[in-house]
Amino acid sequence: MPELTGRPIRFGVVGTGYIASAFTDDLRLLDDVVVSAVGSRSQASAVAFGERHAVGRRHASYAELVTDPEVDVVYVATPHPGHHDAAMLAIQAGKAVLVEKPFTMDAAEASDLVDAARQAGVFLMEAMWTRFHPHMARIREVLAAGTLGEVVTVTADHGQWFASDAEHRLFAPSLGGGALLDLGIYPLSFASMVLGTPDVVTARSSKAFTGVDAQTSMILDHVGGAQAVLTTTLLARSPTRATIVGTEARLEVDTVWYQPSSFTVISRDGVVLERFDEPHVGHGLRHQASEVVRCLRAGETESPVMPLDESLSIMRTMDEVRRQIGLVY
Repeated sequence: MPELTGRPIRFGVVGTGYIASAFTDDLRLLDDVVVSAVGSRSQASAVAFGERHAVGRRHASYAELVTDPEVDVVYVATPHPGHHDAAMLAIQAGKAVLVEKPFTMDAAEASDLVDAARQAGVFLMEAMWTRFHPHMARIREVLAAGTLGEVVTVTADHGQWFASDAEHRLFAPSLGGGALLDLGIYPLSFASMVLGTPDVVTARSSKAFTGVDAQTSMILDHVGGAQAVLTTTLLARSPTRATIVGTEARLEVDTVWYQPSSFTVISRDGVVLERFDEPHVGHGLRHQASEVVRCLRAGETESPVMPLDESLSIMRTMDEVRRQIGLVY
C-alpha cells in the first residue's frame, strides 16, 4: 500500500451500473476521497462512465483497474456473481477492497476472499452501506447503553415492486436474481447487527416466473429466546420499517429504514425517550467510504463496524435460507 498521508484516498470503481454511479456521485461530498479510475469489461463503457462522472482514468478490464498505481481502494460494484472474482483480482494486486453487498454469492466464496485478504494483509470490507448511516451509529449506542433492556424481537422488511421482466437482473438466475440476495440482505444484516448469528433459521418462500425467489420470509431464533422476523419481496412495495423490541423499551425506525432515516425510542409505558431525526445530505453511500478511509489511515485491515467474520456469518445464514427454499443459481 502506498503512502496515504497528506492526500485523498483514491478509489477505483469496478463496474459502471447504477450503484457505481450513485457511489461515485456521493463521494463528491467527501474532502479526503476521490474516484480516480473506473474499470469495465469494455473501453466504451469505461469511457462513457468517465465522461458522466469526470473520472479521468478509464480501463477496459478489471485487471487493468486493480493494477492502476493511481488506485488505493477498489470498489467492486459488479452484478453479484462477479463480486468474488473482481475482489480476488484486487486482493492479489495488493489493493484495499470494498465489495458491494451481498458480499458474495455464498459462504464458500466469502471465506475464500476473507482468507486471501488476511493472508495478504490487505483491507477488505462488505459495502453494507446501511451499517454506516448516522441513525444506525446512534442505534448501536442506544443498544450498548441498555436503554431497551433485553432485546426480545427484531423485525424488518424490504419489499420493492419490479415489473415482470426476464431480462431484469432481479429476475435473472444467472445474475443472482431474486428477493433474497438483493433485498433480503438488508434485514438479515440488520438482525445480525442487533442479535448476532442465529442458532436456528426457518424460511419460507414463493418463486417468481423465472425460478428465483419472489418473496421470502425468515424467522431467526437466538440463544435466550430472542427472535428476528424478516420479510423481503420483489412483488410489492412494503412499509420498509424496522423495530427492535426490548423488555424496557422499543426502537422504531421510520421508512425507509435502510436509507439515512430517523427513529423513535418508546418506553414500555409509552413515553418517548428519544427522537433521532437529523438532516442528511446526499445518498448515504459515502459513509462506508469514510470508514474505509478511517481504517486505512489507522492501519486496520478490517472494520469493527462491519467485521469480516460477521459478513461470513451472514452469508452462511443466507446459504441456509437458500437451502430451505430451494433457491439454486
